[in-house]
Amino acid sequence: MSPESNAPEFTVSELAGNIKRTIEQSFGRVRVRGELGRVTIAKSGHCYLDMKDDRAVINSIIWKGTMSRLSMRPEEGMEVIVEGKMSTYPGRSNYQLVIERMELAGEGALMALLDKRKKKLAAEGLFDADRKRALPFMPRTIGVVTSPTGAVIRDILHRIEDRFPVHVIVWPVLVQGDKAAEQIAAAITGFNHADGFERPDVLIVARGGGSLEDLWCFNEEVVVRAAAASKIPLISAVGHETDTTLIDYVSDRRAPTPTGAAEVAVPVRGDWLETVADLGLRLTRGLRRSVRDRAVQLRAARLPGRHALLGRAEQRLDGSSLPSLGRLLDPKRSALGGLRLPNPTQLIASKRSELAGLRLPPASRLTESRRMQLDKAGSLLEAFSYQGVLARGYALVTDADGAVVRSAKTPKAGEPVSLTFADGKRAAMIDGAMTRKKTPRKAVRKPETPQGSLFE
Repeated sequence: MSPESNAPEFTVSELAGNIKRTIEQSFGRVRVRGELGRVTIAKSGHCYLDMKDDRAVINSIIWKGTMSRLSMRPEEGMEVIVEGKMSTYPGRSNYQLVIERMELAGEGALMALLDKRKKKLAAEGLFDADRKRALPFMPRTIGVVTSPTGAVIRDILHRIEDRFPVHVIVWPVLVQGDKAAEQIAAAITGFNHADGFERPDVLIVARGGGSLEDLWCFNEEVVVRAAAASKIPLISAVGHETDTTLIDYVSDRRAPTPTGAAEVAVPVRGDWLETVADLGLRLTRGLRRSVRDRAVQLRAARLPGRHALLGRAEQRLDGSSLPSLGRLLDPKRSALGGLRLPNPTQLIASKRSELAGLRLPPASRLTESRRMQLDKAGSLLEAFSYQGVLARGYALVTDADGAVVRSAKTPKAGEPVSLTFADGKRAAMIDGAMTRKKTPRKAVRKPETPQGSLFE
């Protein structure tokens, strides 16, 4: 080592750590304004982005926990103001800005972002007029997405009660702040997938007036896409009449105020009762007038009376020589009176006498004769049954298909058969050898040999 060099010696890690501490101590809290460049959200949930202007770029990072608390989603090209602290990443010798808060840089930046997002969604066809649906004339149930507190919900409920009382379901949400957009989108989706309550016929998404920043949650993509996907007709009533948000473009009907949304959703019940009563009165008057006109037309037609129409026919009938009805029926009556029909009482008595004269055998004798015939038939059936044969020591041979084997030549060697005895069945296998009937042999006498005498 050179004697002139008396600088302390550091390891790479020590030097990187000193630089990190120096930067974090010097820039412990900074507020930076700039344009977002590259924006990348990793699988871990951390967001890596660039803060830039026309002369410099600072690598930046937003940790996953901070991302969930931001009031907006970072997008490339946004002009923002961020707060955080400077730090380093020793592994790559980079310094970076750790962002903890983010907001749009003034109303001009908001308008620029709004215009950009509006063009993007319009290019997808979400604002097309042919997607708009007609509202139901007299809805039975109305769903309202708004804050449960404040004047907005009270104005809507009072206006509906005054005009046409119907069932109203309120889905409480935040209408301003970090979590407002997600809650509004979830409420619209929840009404469309009604579970445990009646599905509304129309939806109202409402909020009172405010600044562009206050109404910004209704410009978020998640809200606009949820409204576009709604199968229930949707009325948007956000802010005052001069306020316009992106949900107004995608909704089926825009109301200038929340009270106006209630007026759009239901008609005036009293007016329709008067209209129905007036129509009923006009219908009654019309029917009466029609009956009077028909009566006048009928009298003016001067139709002939009954005598004018039937008089000549009646005269011809009177002058004809047709016999009267009594003259036609008299011969029939006389013929009927000459018939001699038997007395029913005498007829029944005669049949009873004939029945008593019949000599029928006793029922017990007939029953005993039939029983003897039945026993005889049963004995014959048992004698000719194959079960009786089996009981005498014989067996019934059947093949695998249940057919009776009648010859020793029929089954082949190795084939299975079934032997049925009087008390059950047994399986068997056909042997390969075939026993032939043996012919008895004749006895062959041996030639007699003379036997000598024992005493010789």
